Amino acid sequence: MTRRAGRLRTALTVFAAWSALAGGALAGAAPASGTPGFSRIAPGVSYTEFDIPAAKGVAHAHVLSVDLRNPRVSVDLLHPGAVAARSTVSQLADAQGAVAGVNGDFFNITETQHPGVEATGASVGPAVANGHTLKAAVPDGQRFGPALPPGTSTKDVLGVGTDGRALLDSLALDGSVATTEATLPLGGLNQYALPVGSVGAFTADWGQASRVRATCGTDTDRAAPCTSDTYEVTVQDGQVVSAADTPGSGPIAPDTTVLVGRETGAQQLRKLSVGERVEVRHRLVAAASKTPYHFAVGGYPVLRGGRPLAGLDDVTAAVRTAAGVSDGGGRLWLLALDGAPEFRSGLTVAEVAATMKELGSADAFSLDGGGSSTLVAREPGSSTATVRNHPSGGAERPVPNGIGVFSKV
Repeated sequence: MTRRAGRLRTALTVFAAWSALAGGALAGAAPASGTPGFSRIAPGVSYTEFDIPAAKGVAHAHVLSVDLRNPRVSVDLLHPGAVAARSTVSQLADAQGAVAGVNGDFFNITETQHPGVEATGASVGPAVANGHTLKAAVPDGQRFGPALPPGTSTKDVLGVGTDGRALLDSLALDGSVATTEATLPLGGLNQYALPVGSVGAFTADWGQASRVRATCGTDTDRAAPCTSDTYEVTVQDGQVVSAADTPGSGPIAPDTTVLVGRETGAQQLRKLSVGERVEVRHRLVAAASKTPYHFAVGGYPVLRGGRPLAGLDDVTAAVRTAAGVSDGGGRLWLLALDGAPEFRSGLTVAEVAATMKELGSADAFSLDGGGSSTLVAREPGSSTATVRNHPSGGAERPVPNGIGVFSKV
């Protein structure tokens, strides 16, 4: 993992050039990937790096410009094949054949508040991969990461529709559990935390991790104790085949759904009998897009319509990852800051929003940062991705998902 020494270290010159374009960028005209300083990774995909003079010191940014209007280019979720699993961005990119990518959503990284409960590694927000819904969002109070800006939630996503257009949106779970006696609302789908009093569904997409964490904390307090009022029902081919007082673990078969209930949800599941017919239905409903999503990843918005969101943190600086949208959804910008010691002071969330605006983004989205911040891209002629920034932990951190950039040669 190396970075070209001194490349584009004259940040004021680069930023001045982009600043001159900012007025046009707000009207939807982002700098083209052929702008001086960008190097071509693949058709429609270019890379650059530059310094950012910030309030807490100089930060160093690594940026991908992705032309979604190029018919050779697509974007999809990088993930290790299970919601409750992690891998490094470079491994995920190579496994899926991506030419470049960055890390994605915040995730359940630790469980120090709940002794004996293992962290699942599952992400916070909704996730859609290749048009398939993997999971829904945990309650706001159960998220990991910095405080959400006012007016945002764990349901917020950056997505690319089947029309190839990128946008910021919100995806809410709509689901039910229909039994012979009643129809129950579904409170979660492959989530490491379920709303208090709810029933959640776990499918083969979840993986092998224990489902106990889903019954810990509350909607407003992630550190609250795990509830003892739990019940689990296994539904196979639409029929209850087993039940247990506590959530289990291990792989779930493709034709099977495991229902986990807590408090009121547990009481409702106890009414079910082995052999009873149960129909589980779930989908994610978009607040804005009328087009189905090909890809979606969680995080939180920092810029809308060229304006920073109100209440963005302008005090706490850190190494960060972000994504931006310009050209009416036709271009995606992916940014990861460098975690090398000389740049580790990073940016505040407010500075991230300003940086994404300078790049030409009309809308921008914050992804996980700190030791997770990673940007990878292939060198010309290579079949493997190279880490372009220096992860602040000294090596790549395994993450649950990322944004993969694909380009057909």
